[in-house]
Amino acid sequence: MAVYAIGDVQGCYEPLLRLLDKLHFDPDTDRIWLTGDLVNRGPHSVETLRHISALGPAATTVLGNHDLTLLAVAEGHVKPGKKDTFYDVLDAPDAAELLAWVRGLPMLHHDDALGFTMVHGGLSPHWDLALAQACAHEVEAVLRGPGYPEFLAHMFGSEPRAWRDDLEGLPRLRHIVNVMTRMRFVFADGSLCYDQKGAPGSQPPDLMPWFEVPWRRNADLRIITGHWAALGYFRARGIYALDSGCIWGQHLTAFRLDAHEVPCCVDCWEMRKVKNREDQGI
Repeated sequence: MAVYAIGDVQGCYEPLLRLLDKLHFDPDTDRIWLTGDLVNRGPHSVETLRHISALGPAATTVLGNHDLTLLAVAEGHVKPGKKDTFYDVLDAPDAAELLAWVRGLPMLHHDDALGFTMVHGGLSPHWDLALAQACAHEVEAVLRGPGYPEFLAHMFGSEPRAWRDDLEGLPRLRHIVNVMTRMRFVFADGSLCYDQKGAPGSQPPDLMPWFEVPWRRNADLRIITGHWAALGYFRARGIYALDSGCIWGQHLTAFRLDAHEVPCCVDCWEMRKVKNREDQGI
């Protein structure tokens, strides 16, 4: 059995199929982990959701910010943006089933045997594994419960930016979501900055990538992430970042977790053609 982690798909269904074929993926024996953001910006969100959900226990996916945006738009709490492309999900005859499946996805996945933890954005420097798992379960319980529409209505926002153990209610849940699905750069005290999205080195001097905080309590973990396309494939200090810019016409990347092989990727020429048409106003 092989276990692979795959970066953000974002509706790039054809590259996903080509990557799985390149891996000789067999759902009867192999397993895949996906870093979230299955949908949006790419052309085939609904096909992606159908394919991954049909894999059952062969696929483990964590929630990303675009997946949560889809849920919020479906509930009418957020207006879709000009670049959003998940209308195929909302208009699908099986939309209710697909949205319920997305709502049931975890925020974080940890495997003791493999020794890897997966989350879409990152983990707060203040959190050890136990606290991170507890925080993830708090959000998951709300998303899977009857009060999820109210939570989705108040989920978006940038405050509070700093973690405190005594955070409660919606502010606490919102901070957990922002850490796990939106975080890139932080200040020295671990508080979040949302304005900088470039590669490390492009940020002002008072900011650092979240995984470079010297006192980070989860530095002993091997963490698989997506979300940060400008970072690209990155492997250092226990971080395995796999968003290699598929949506921008670059690559969709997989990394084998049980054998620590070199990464495998496919070229996303389909998305380069889409981007070229957009640049030309076609």
